[in-house]
Amino acid sequence: MVNMGQIPATRRQSSRLRAYDSLRRKIISLELPPGAALSENDLAASLNLSRTPVREALVLLVGEGLVQVFPKIGSFVARVDATRVADAQFLREAVELTSMKSLAEHPALDAVQTEALRGIVAAQKGLSQDEQEAFFHLDDEFHRGLLALAGHGGTWAAVAQAKAHLDRARMLGLRIVDTISELAEAHSQILEAVAAHHFTKAETLLRQHLRAVFSDIEAIRAASPELFVTDSDAVPVRRTIAVWE
Repeated sequence: MVNMGQIPATRRQSSRLRAYDSLRRKIISLELPPGAALSENDLAASLNLSRTPVREALVLLVGEGLVQVFPKIGSFVARVDATRVADAQFLREAVELTSMKSLAEHPALDAVQTEALRGIVAAQKGLSQDEQEAFFHLDDEFHRGLLALAGHGGTWAAVAQAKAHLDRARMLGLRIVDTISELAEAHSQILEAVAAHHFTKAETLLRQHLRAVFSDIEAIRAASPELFVTDSDAVPVRRTIAVWE
């Protein structure tokens, strides 16, 4: 017998996850930029959901540090916190550089996976500078593919979940600092070093590539300081609209 009481709960969970996935994606892609005010009513209407799953999704995003709620003022997309970016980059670097060491220990490369990675690089090189979101997704596919080549593809889910703050910095970098052609060339050099079994060189290139986000942050902060956390106690001020000071 079907427990009818479980159906509404299942639907609520589905709606909450749908709201969470959608809002998280919009925040990472910068469709909802750092510092943007969030209206539960507007978000619910845009997602064709009630306010309850949207409110629950915002609670989850607060837990990830991607949304901030200020009593009597409102909810906002959190501004970029360089410390959180550094933590996420540290985790990612630890995992990906360790995978290079695994390749050095077991250098027999899967030919199909290697060619798939070359295909990803070729696709990246075929993108124009304004195709940033497409490049972003291919970038993730490249790095996930490198982990899989080293036999650690299962770690990608944990890396992806942990790097939301890093991803926002990467997207800002694509819009303000980095060029797609340069990043694609970096991927090509890393892959060809791996394919040639020059694993020490590959590790060095990968480290440089992953750490480039730090110089990007400084350039972005100089150009758009309003996107970054400057004072952990700073709160927006509600005037006609809420603004940050």
